[in-house]
Amino acid sequence: MNTEPRRVVIADDHPMLRAHIRQALETGGFEVCAEAASGPQAVRFAQEHQPDVVLLDIHMPGGGIRAAAELSRLLPELAIVMLTVSRDDNDLFDSLRAGASGYLLKDTDPGRLPEALRGVLSGEAAIPRSLVARILDEFREPGRRRSERRSKAAVLTSREWEVMGLLGDGLTTEEVAKRLYLSPTTIRVHISSVLRKLRVKDRQSAIDLLRDQPF
Repeated sequence: MNTEPRRVVIADDHPMLRAHIRQALETGGFEVCAEAASGPQAVRFAQEHQPDVVLLDIHMPGGGIRAAAELSRLLPELAIVMLTVSRDDNDLFDSLRAGASGYLLKDTDPGRLPEALRGVLSGEAAIPRSLVARILDEFREPGRRRSERRSKAAVLTSREWEVMGLLGDGLTTEEVAKRLYLSPTTIRVHISSVLRKLRVKDRQSAIDLLRDQPF
C-alpha cells in the first residue's frame, strides 16, 4: 500500500491565502510541491511536478477555469479542485465542464480541506451542500432549464444578436468581423458574452437555442 503523502499544487494570486492553505494541507498530511500565482503557472507547475491534485482559484491572472480545461487536456488523471469566493452559477458549471472534480468556497474552514481533497482523490465530488441543489436543478428539469435560457436571450445586446445571427447564417468569426467592421477578437468577446448569458458551452448550442427566435 502506498503511504507516500498525496502531492498538491496550490494556485492563487494571494500569498497570504496560499500560506494558510499550505499550512492546513501539510498539517493534514499532504505535500505541497509548488505554489502558483496565475493560471499559466499552475499549468506549468502541474506538468513539472505531476501532483495528485491541483487547487485552483477561479479569478486569478490567466483564469482558473481556463487552467482547469488545459490541465484536463494535458493531465487527464489529475484531480482538479476549484477554491473560490464565487457562488455564481456560471462559474460553478463552467468549472465542472472544464473538468473540475470539486468546487470549494474560500469561507470553508481550512482544516476541512485535507478531508475534501482526500474525498476527491477517492472519486468523490467536493461541492458544498449549498451548491449541490443548483446542480441537481440544472439536470433534473432540462425542459425548464432550456426555457430559462431562452428567457435570458432577452438580455442580449443588439450587437450580440447581430453577431449570432451572422454566425447562424454560416459565416466564420473572421467573416462576421469583416461584415461588421470589427476585429475578430471583438467578435470572440461578443460570442463569449452570449455563451455566458445563455449558459451554454459552445457557439453551436447558442445558435441552436436562438434559431427559433427572430434575430
